[in-house]
Amino acid sequence: MKLSAENTDQPDMLRVSKLTKYYGDFAANQDIDFNIKPGEIHALLGENGAGKSTLVKILYGSLQPTSGDIFWNEKAVETPTPSNARKLGIGMVFQHFSLFEALSVSENIALSLSSEHTIEEITQRATRLSKRYGLPLNPDALVGDLSVGERQRVEIVRCLMQNPDLIILDEPTSVLTPQEAESLFETLDILKKEGRSILFISHRLEEVRRLCDRATILRFGKVIATCEPAAETAASIARMMVGSDVNLVEKEITKSDNQVLLKVSSLSQSAATPFSIPLKDINLSVRAGEILGVAGIAGNGQSELFDAISGETSAIKAENIEIRSKRVGKLSINERRQMGAAFIPEERLGHGAVSDFTLSDNMLLARHQSDAVAFKKLGKIGMIWRDMVDKATKRVCDVMDVRKAEVNPRSTSLSGGNLQKFIIGRELDRQPSILVINQPTWGVDAGAASYIRQAVVNLAKSGSAVLIISQDLDEIFELSDKIAVMFDGHLSQAHDAQSITREEIGLLMAGVENSENKNAA
Repeated sequence: MKLSAENTDQPDMLRVSKLTKYYGDFAANQDIDFNIKPGEIHALLGENGAGKSTLVKILYGSLQPTSGDIFWNEKAVETPTPSNARKLGIGMVFQHFSLFEALSVSENIALSLSSEHTIEEITQRATRLSKRYGLPLNPDALVGDLSVGERQRVEIVRCLMQNPDLIILDEPTSVLTPQEAESLFETLDILKKEGRSILFISHRLEEVRRLCDRATILRFGKVIATCEPAAETAASIARMMVGSDVNLVEKEITKSDNQVLLKVSSLSQSAATPFSIPLKDINLSVRAGEILGVAGIAGNGQSELFDAISGETSAIKAENIEIRSKRVGKLSINERRQMGAAFIPEERLGHGAVSDFTLSDNMLLARHQSDAVAFKKLGKIGMIWRDMVDKATKRVCDVMDVRKAEVNPRSTSLSGGNLQKFIIGRELDRQPSILVINQPTWGVDAGAASYIRQAVVNLAKSGSAVLIISQDLDEIFELSDKIAVMFDGHLSQAHDAQSITREEIGLLMAGVENSENKNAA
């Protein structure tokens, strides 16, 4: 899947020159030059906050540049709105889907098209496109009933309905099983052979090496390198992204006779909403010093499991969940936190942090109950409280290398990766004896991901029990002592991470042989 000499000699499909975007005095993009050829799969790489999102939003018309030029088929153009970008031939599939769960596939596709098309025409055309590009879907199905992989197909077909010449894909494989990712690569190969171009944003560097013809690498808003990924190693690409070597996670084998700190027994719960998943007889245990990884495609009960363990939803029986041998199934989040547990949800803004609150206010909001004993000793001296919170906020930002434009900004001003580092650092700073974390490095760059993963491993080394819920199989295998898989509200038995293969995990994620693995050991 390499760019041919014939394609290399062709005029650029897209070229940007000296593209710059300022927010006040901060340059999110500065003097960016790069080009994309017809029939090219081009990777856009960089750390969180490197300027990738700003650049593609400019290309797609969601943002306007401060200065610089965009050339489309050698002609200077502007993209004041996404509608203008789509008319040029630029389509985009975002990392976070924008589908209405209560509507059908065809109805969701219709929302992105002009009203001149009838729903019957849209259904017929979507069916033809799905077959042509190997993206099977049922136009009449409700989106709320679809898996994440199926929803991504809907997003791609919706984009293809606009007949784009350039498709921007933001982290397209982050929610897919290995088998689904392979299917997506076959689709991209078909698009490439048709002369369409792909701008591929991903933190999975082995995929980039395999798939992409060229890569443009951003750092601090500037282009610092362009390379042929296949001629590089994942380590050398990461080094260009970060500016230094990315350290491998150092892990130790956990003793199997350590004390069980977290236990879930016969946990079953009905679905709270029409689009949530009921939990079905979940059993798991995590020992001191152990990391249990829970793999699975989103939407198979992982969020419901996190909510039950954290106390956001109450278990049917107190004994369904135990922390340090104490029955906590009926206790609140704060009561569980006061017992030494920490919980980091998948959703950063609105769940892990209040968007309009400053970092220090979010620190106080998260810690005032778990650190209640320390606060009570201080009485009602607000200035001392604030000093403690400010020092803790600075300590976390320094330790986790949280990059920000102000000393104490609102959380919504941080990039997703930097906000994730802050939220994780805020909980690790407490040195919890139990950590439950959902999608620890979702959308986080290689350097930050390595730092977060090592911090989690170090917590386990200190004797804490760690439960990781992740859709990233690289992460699951890198961190876990044992691996279990969620499918349709069931949890498989926990397998030794050293003995189970990715293919076996992928099959369990797809529900194959799941009936034999409904209960965890």
